[in-house]
Amino acid sequence: MPQNRLNTLFIVIDQLRADCVFGGLAAHLKLPSIRALAADAVSFQNHYSVTAPCGPSRVSMLTGQYASNHGAVRNGTPLARDTPNVATAVRAAGGKPLLFGYTDTAHDPRFLEPDDPRLFSYEELAPGFTEVVRMRFEGDYTEWENYLKSHGYDVPPYPDLYRPVGDRPDDPALYAAEHSDTAFLTDRTIDDLSTRAPGWFAHVTYIRPHPPFVAPAPYNTLYRADDMPNASKAANENWHPFLQPARMASPVASTVVGFPDLATSDANTRMMRALYFGLAHEVDHHIGRLINWLKDTGQYDDTLIVLTADHGEMLGDYDLWGKRSFHDACFHVPLIIRHPQSEMRGVVVTAPTESIDVAPTILACLGIDVPHSMDGRSLRGFLDGAQPSDWRSTTYSELDFGHPINPTVWQTDLRLPLDAANLAVLRKDDLRFVQFAGGLPPILMDVSSGKEDRNLAQDPANMQTMLDLTQQMLCHCMVHKDGTFSRTLITNDGVQVA
Repeated sequence: MPQNRLNTLFIVIDQLRADCVFGGLAAHLKLPSIRALAADAVSFQNHYSVTAPCGPSRVSMLTGQYASNHGAVRNGTPLARDTPNVATAVRAAGGKPLLFGYTDTAHDPRFLEPDDPRLFSYEELAPGFTEVVRMRFEGDYTEWENYLKSHGYDVPPYPDLYRPVGDRPDDPALYAAEHSDTAFLTDRTIDDLSTRAPGWFAHVTYIRPHPPFVAPAPYNTLYRADDMPNASKAANENWHPFLQPARMASPVASTVVGFPDLATSDANTRMMRALYFGLAHEVDHHIGRLINWLKDTGQYDDTLIVLTADHGEMLGDYDLWGKRSFHDACFHVPLIIRHPQSEMRGVVVTAPTESIDVAPTILACLGIDVPHSMDGRSLRGFLDGAQPSDWRSTTYSELDFGHPINPTVWQTDLRLPLDAANLAVLRKDDLRFVQFAGGLPPILMDVSSGKEDRNLAQDPANMQTMLDLTQQMLCHCMVHKDGTFSRTLITNDGVQVA
């Protein structure tokens, strides 16, 4: 590792919307630890994930690549074995990246035997990491489940472990708060890092507030359903053909275990929102424990802290749940960075940033060269108060909503072939331009009012705007092709790299 010997604490929260930290939901949700970190760091408030769901978004974050370049566009789609990422770069520089949690990386089957255990789960380990705490969601028992057994719990298999104990979805989980997955991961992280020499690199990944929405007491009742902010509603709920299949694919009942008949209603939306808030509050509490441990051990000012989320959550807005839509709530996520060698504290950056910028930023802060394959750009300059003059003016995200084995409702209802079941979003200021590959009508939205439920694309008055945004999206795709060898030439003098 370079001589600065900074520790790195790289925290990813699963499915946390940006407006829970700063925005419309923030006034209703107490996140004291995350907000205290933001007050002592730099916050990027116009930050977007470049893809969803969990597997693709984490691959993009770790590799610094758009989904169309790394190709791992679905949970279970393999990532090419030789794709560089932040962990392989740190390891090549002499570091030992540690994983506490999961990366949801599907392995390249071309280099493994057909019966290799790594080919039977999409929840596998990204190259370059040393797995310290194995946390998985759907597979066989991992460390947390065994820990619960050791404390006397009768642990049912997935998904029944996440069924609340009682007749209501907001009844408590079967485990106590001190034994939750969030508490367990934090305990194990602190225990392990307490044994590490300076210069450690820890990637800590919290599964919460990802569904199933089930929380241990007291977090299941920490927020009242009646106090929840209203979900956004559309004047015409089916204003675009993508939306009805989206509601069918992820109804409110899909967010909980054991209540398949849970109906779409304002009351149930408020109840699920209250559970989501409780889970987010629990994560915040344990992040506070991690940061307090850094301070108590004298390591806070020697540690690069990066906190973000992999993607967002619709949370009942427009009667949609999960993260498979084009709305901002699916992609707008928090990003907070504290560099101990920077004097920037409590600073808010509004320039548009993307999840692919995280890996280059970490490497730049550690003094490690950024691989040419990474599409993202380092945010190091922002941490010193300097925005590059040629910084991007847009953000770009992609979503694949097809499935090669079990066709999705979009494929069947809209008669979309697999390779056409995808969309791309370009955001510029208050405009949102959505292009579909399968012939669905494009979308143009003006979100300055806070609403995302009206398509302006067919209004002749907007034709020039549509043309301009279409050209910007095309240019974006042309500029950001796979750059693995874009600066490499084989010459008479051998390999030369720009």
